[in-house]
Amino acid sequence: MLRILLTGLALSAPLAAAAQDYLPNLFDVTVVETWDTLNVREAPDGKAKVIGRLASTAKGVELLARDASGKWGRVNVGETTGWVALRFLKPQATVWKPAELPLALHCSGTEPFWSVKTVEKGLVFSEPDQPERQLSLRKVMDRGIEGEPTRGIIAGDDKGRLTAFVRPEQCSDGMSDRSYALAVAVILDGQEQSSRMLTGCCSIAP
Repeated sequence: MLRILLTGLALSAPLAAAAQDYLPNLFDVTVVETWDTLNVREAPDGKAKVIGRLASTAKGVELLARDASGKWGRVNVGETTGWVALRFLKPQATVWKPAELPLALHCSGTEPFWSVKTVEKGLVFSEPDQPERQLSLRKVMDRGIEGEPTRGIIAGDDKGRLTAFVRPEQCSDGMSDRSYALAVAVILDGQEQSSRMLTGCCSIAP
């Protein structure tokens, strides 16, 4: 009985490790000759149409999803999205550190247009025809799972508070063919601003 239990634990170990490989995350192109490029294809198939290319020195490529085989990954290139062979990408250290936001996290939405991005001292919230708002970052919450990207955010300024919930979910901005692996809901409230909710997509690409 003990032997069976130990065998089961040994077999489950690789699965547990793989479960920590959350997306989105950043990768660098590797094992591509300096004079060559990495093809981005329309589908996860070596015979699919090439719709873009990544430089052999490309770094900080945001990996959005993997196909069922685990051999192909979805990335954005230009204003569209496609697939690259994962054997040519190596992971950077995870950007998802406990109770922190990725340095390059930026979110935006349409109808109405808005955006928020991380900066050295907090967040910057922008809307058309309005001055940018520098928000102090008051709290970043996570689920307590190493590398998992779900985040709760509380920030604010003298006009009011911004509360955001970022979660891993396939997302579209509705205006381009780009894909996103993070969705966000933002609530604005306070004495100097009207209470409202905004939704959109986020990226961690530099």
